[in-house]
Amino acid sequence: MTTVPRDASVLRLLVTTLSLTTLVLACTRTTRRTIILAPTPEVETAVPGTAVVLGVPPGHLPKPGECRVWIPGVPPGRQPRPKSRACAGIEAVAPPGSWILYRPTADRKLVHVREVDRARVGVVVRIRVFEVESGRFVREENP
Repeated sequence: MTTVPRDASVLRLLVTTLSLTTLVLACTRTTRRTIILAPTPEVETAVPGTAVVLGVPPGHLPKPGECRVWIPGVPPGRQPRPKSRACAGIEAVAPPGSWILYRPTADRKLVHVREVDRARVGVVVRIRVFEVESGRFVREENP
C-alpha cells in the first residue's frame, strides 16, 4: 500500500476542483441575441390611415374595367400574369394573401384593392380604394 503525502492529496483535490470549474465555465456560454418583433399584418392594416399607400407602380395597374392579381412584397417583374384580365373568375385563382386590383370604368382615377384572406384562396376580407396617380388611400368598403 502506498501512502500519499497529505499535501499531494490536497493538491490533487485542488486540481480536480479547478478542472471541473474550468469545464463548467467552458460549457456555459452566454449568447446575446437580438430579436426584432415586427407588427403582425392584422395589426398593421387594421385601421387604415392617410399614411397607407398602394405601392403598385402605375404601369402595373389593370386597364379600366379589368382586374389583376397582385402579390404584396413581390417585385413588379416577378408578379403573376402581368396583363390585366376580365374580373369574372379571378377570385378563384387569387392565392392567399394576394390582392385583386380592379379599376372601375366609371372613375378611372381610382383603383379598388380586394384583399384575399391569408389562409383561404379567393376569400375577399377587405376592399380598399386608392387614387391611381398618387397611390393615396381614399376609403375602405365592405366586401
